[in-house]
Amino acid sequence: MTPRIFTRRAALVATTATAALVLAACGGGSGRSGHDSASSSSGAAATAGAHNAQDVSFAQSMIPHHQQALEMAQLAAGRASSAQVKDLASRIEKAQDPEIQTMSGWLKSWGEDVPMSHGSMGSMPGMDHSSHSGMPGMMDTKDMGELKKMSGEDFDAMFLTMMIEHHKGAVEMATTEKGKGKYGAATSMADDIVTTQNAEITEMNKLLGKG
Repeated sequence: MTPRIFTRRAALVATTATAALVLAACGGGSGRSGHDSASSSSGAAATAGAHNAQDVSFAQSMIPHHQQALEMAQLAAGRASSAQVKDLASRIEKAQDPEIQTMSGWLKSWGEDVPMSHGSMGSMPGMDHSSHSGMPGMMDTKDMGELKKMSGEDFDAMFLTMMIEHHKGAVEMATTEKGKGKYGAATSMADDIVTTQNAEITEMNKLLGKG
């Protein structure tokens, strides 16, 4: 067990009880996720216009990163006990699936390889995430397996803890794209990701009683 995994799993034990109390006490009201602007600003398929290697890398990396977030979010409907966690998961799913389609369109128009589609991933339960384990914030196969075993308040705490780390990785990747990318729609999406996912990190920390 690596230090990163050990630390995260140790933190889960410590946060579960607190999270359960906080989640139970919190009222409704979800707020807007802010993802809407991402799909609207880059909804059209890209032309093979001005882009660079960073833009390609961003799309090829962010697609599987988003795919794992969707896989995590889809578990919440049947496993989460908190309505707020379910709402957050639904917003993540509704926002990131269109972004996957948009980035796939860019790569196709650029003549670049497109990572495995979400539909293909969804048909492969227990998908091996080891090929993307070096990507910031990505969970490994064991992490995902443990999340799938959870339910109720334990699921809520583990989901939030994992998704915070996952979002931090996405923000790191998007920040790199903002600084080094050339394709306007890609850097715009990256900016939206930084803004939205930082806000959701704050929201999730509050649900865990950390904010």
